Amino acid sequence: MRLSVLDLVPVRTDQTTSDALAATTQLAQTADRLGYTRYWLAEHHNMPAVAATSPPVLIAHLAAQTSQLRLGSGGVMLPNHAPLAVAEQFALLEAAHPGRIDLGIGRAPGSDPVTSLALRGAAGRDDRDIEAFPEYLDDVVALMSARGVRVPIPNQRYILKATPAAATEPKLWLLGSSMYSAHLAAAKGLPYVFAHHFSGQGTAEALEVYRSEFRPGELASEPVTFLTVNAVVAETRDEAMALILPNLQMMGRLRTGQPLGPLDLVEDAAEVTMAPQAERIAEGALRRAVVGTPTEAAEQVRALADEFGVDEVMVNPVASAYRGTDPASAPARDKTLELLAKELF
Repeated sequence: MRLSVLDLVPVRTDQTTSDALAATTQLAQTADRLGYTRYWLAEHHNMPAVAATSPPVLIAHLAAQTSQLRLGSGGVMLPNHAPLAVAEQFALLEAAHPGRIDLGIGRAPGSDPVTSLALRGAAGRDDRDIEAFPEYLDDVVALMSARGVRVPIPNQRYILKATPAAATEPKLWLLGSSMYSAHLAAAKGLPYVFAHHFSGQGTAEALEVYRSEFRPGELASEPVTFLTVNAVVAETRDEAMALILPNLQMMGRLRTGQPLGPLDLVEDAAEVTMAPQAERIAEGALRRAVVGTPTEAAEQVRALADEFGVDEVMVNPVASAYRGTDPASAPARDKTLELLAKELF
């Protein structure tokens, strides 16, 4: 069993962005020390509870603070960016940290429509960027390769590359939470990860489509996939439930269109009364999460791996903290990684 980490760099009500980044640095170092396989950062924008707005910047920072982990994006939302910019960023990361960089690419905006428009700039990129996603994906792959991309300019052979002399390339993964991504990853012969931690609906169907339709390509000769899941592990189940409650409430607010703020502390979440619809969403998120004591959590991880036929599970440690915790730390998130590693490694 290989274990990896997904990190959105959560921001609690007692934290500044600097505090949240300090806690994430400590978490990555914990994962590195314990032998986790990879550590991915997600792209989200204009969300008070999430500080992971720029995966390549965070990857560069954490790669310099660790020694063994593969660092990557989970993911870069390609419609928000020019393919050449993404290719250049990750080619440079790979040049700085050879053999340690993953580029996970997604199609969703990772933000609200107004923020997406602002990200795309004055050129006014629009829904055609979503439609052109497969082409943009091909461009990123080719731009990071040694061969580059031939630009169709009359009467000359113009080759465009992400770096002048690439020696190695980041490992590319396609991310998704729908059947669209499963079909596309299979058709292009790409490694694929389904966002089970976020969606939880259609995971088995998407992985079955991916495996059954897979066509070998330059980046993968056979289907390659793993599973993502939210996780909180503590010495007792009651403690784990208390630590995950702020995240569950935030998911309920997000899915029902309520105003969002930083992640509540445990004591504050305990005083919240959720609306019925939000509570149902929270209950669903809890059912698909890994929550409990080390023994219980390890059994849940093994069961997920067996159910979906994977030998790697990527956990998103979503525990909040108690009042009085050092703001520059996230001890319950560190503890989740430590307790899982002790049971599964």
